[in-house]
Amino acid sequence: MIRVLLADDDVLVRTGLRVLLEAESDLEVAGEAATGTEAVAAARRHRPDVVLMDVRMPGRDGIWATRRIVTGPEPRPRVLVLTTFDLDQVVEDALAAGADGFLLKRSSPEQLVAGIRVVHAGDALVAPEVTRRLLTTLAGRRAPERHRLALPDPLTEREVDVLRALAEGWSNAEIAAALSVSVETVRTHVKRVLTKLGVRDRTQAVVWAYRTGFLDLEN
Repeated sequence: MIRVLLADDDVLVRTGLRVLLEAESDLEVAGEAATGTEAVAAARRHRPDVVLMDVRMPGRDGIWATRRIVTGPEPRPRVLVLTTFDLDQVVEDALAAGADGFLLKRSSPEQLVAGIRVVHAGDALVAPEVTRRLLTTLAGRRAPERHRLALPDPLTEREVDVLRALAEGWSNAEIAAALSVSVETVRTHVKRVLTKLGVRDRTQAVVWAYRTGFLDLEN
């Protein structure tokens, strides 16, 4: 079972999410929270696998809560942030806080359920609409040309292929099929990419690639 914590200040939203998730045989609601402070406390108390995190909550918000949850003791829950289309700065702040994924609040029930399973499996998840907008914004703030490819330990050709696949939002299984290697080999490549870039997760690796100009949006 995948245990999910619901963090949203709207009781009707939490109720709807509970009904949706408990209809799935592999999902169960571990607890609920209405503020960021409650979310952090509930995550420590219930030890969920995934936290569905609203951004806008009274008092301490979802960004604050995400930062504290992801820097807590291992094993930590994965954090899937629910956001709106036009809050680019909020999405970027959540990413910097260490969120594992982003979905739009208008996502379909099927997308939400699938998203929980994806982040629980260790893959990053960003809604396509959010990805394009966010990365376009980040690309506009690229570092000067001379700093773009400065890595103490450069990526290998295969690691660059993996990074490009991550930028396309591919799962480990999809990357493995495309590169004709095992999923375990892909996991190893992803781990090496994260280490070389000095980032926490797959989503941050993609943002690094666009922000520094390592990858081009048009490619």
